[in-house]
Amino acid sequence: MKNQYLIGLLERVEKRNPGEPEFLQAVTEVLESLEPVIEQNPKYVEAGVLESIVEPERIIKFRVPWIDDNGKVQVNRGFRVQFNSAIGPYKGGLRFHPSVCESIIKFLGFEQTFKNSLTGLPMGGGKGGSDFDPRGKSDMEVMRFCQSFMTELSKHIGADTDVPAGDIGVGAREVGYLFGQYKRLRNEFTGVLTGKGRSFGGSLIRPEATGFGAVYYTVEMLKSFGEDIKGKTFAVSGFGNVAWGTALKITELGGKVVTISGPDGYVYDEDGINTSEKINFMLEMRASCRDKVQDYADKFGVPFVAGKRPWEVKVDVCMPCATQNEVGIEDAKNIVANGTKYYVEVANMPTTAEAVEYFKANGVVVAPSKAVNAGGVAVSGLEMSQNSMRYSWTSEEVDAKLHQIMKGIYEESYNAAKKYGMEGDLIAGANIAGFIKVADAMLAQGAV
Repeated sequence: MKNQYLIGLLERVEKRNPGEPEFLQAVTEVLESLEPVIEQNPKYVEAGVLESIVEPERIIKFRVPWIDDNGKVQVNRGFRVQFNSAIGPYKGGLRFHPSVCESIIKFLGFEQTFKNSLTGLPMGGGKGGSDFDPRGKSDMEVMRFCQSFMTELSKHIGADTDVPAGDIGVGAREVGYLFGQYKRLRNEFTGVLTGKGRSFGGSLIRPEATGFGAVYYTVEMLKSFGEDIKGKTFAVSGFGNVAWGTALKITELGGKVVTISGPDGYVYDEDGINTSEKINFMLEMRASCRDKVQDYADKFGVPFVAGKRPWEVKVDVCMPCATQNEVGIEDAKNIVANGTKYYVEVANMPTTAEAVEYFKANGVVVAPSKAVNAGGVAVSGLEMSQNSMRYSWTSEEVDAKLHQIMKGIYEESYNAAKKYGMEGDLIAGANIAGFIKVADAMLAQGAV
């Protein structure tokens, strides 16, 4: 980065947010992409748009007391970062995981702002969660926690203000408990949460949406480079909803997923994770709360590699679907050495900055998470629309709309990079396309 204004801005962000590496990593990546944009559009600098866009509009932090099954009071921390509402109500998931802290929630909310912008839907950026770990907890413990969490959160959200959704650790069970408590407290039935069950306002395709959307994006990416998904091999990490949806759609379109992974290691299925029995077993493993991908290897008689990630397997496309910064420099070296040409980020910021630079220096096409995984929030936005209309679309209708949104995201990102002299740089393209829509709305609304 050579622009002195951007260098100075990043220094101020670092000074204001010490000890928040995830947030600083996300901000640095975006600012680096915006150099040609602000040089051609000084209006954004003159109006202080960038100073505002890196600062959350609001951070809510609260304690969450709840009672475990032994009658003992436990206390966790709750967060909601309402980052930017320039183009719509705050929208973004809730994450329940021991790693949750202010830095992670801020990085996710910042990324969500641009991701939501890319969908073309009227949604601002937000994110929230808690350091509560639902794994190993009884249904009653999870319910009591969710009710306590929502008792405080309900003061700050609403269908036209802030609409949370699920994320890591927050699935259908948790969303149901959260929605029930909100309805009880506010005495209203609104689309205040997305990812709801079908019986109370949820949308079809929502559980599959992030994975499906990632594959639709990948199809468009491969087309632009003159290639087809059919016959391609894929390394996928994780084995939750996102990895499941990804494997399901890749198989449907003629590709072959050969790996999934968990905290204990990864499995390599040379024949492909390509039958309904194999793909749906991923959901059984997640529901078991054992968090062991070795269960797949034991059931289907395939190799299990303990303590390692799947990036040493030779494939055409790598798709990390687990969590942030799961792919480091050594993983990147393995991927490059294997001749992999396409690296598609499905999880939120799954790659360290050093690894991204290594990929780019070695000619690997990197598709960024804020574009690739926008399918989840896109269908959440479609769920909001259905709730507002008191109407429900069919699976085919939702899937067709999702496909069109993801196609639009790829085209918009590719064209934005090309316009500013960085053709083929999908990271820069996504950052620029997402930024311009939000920045123009902020300009129009003044210093607020």
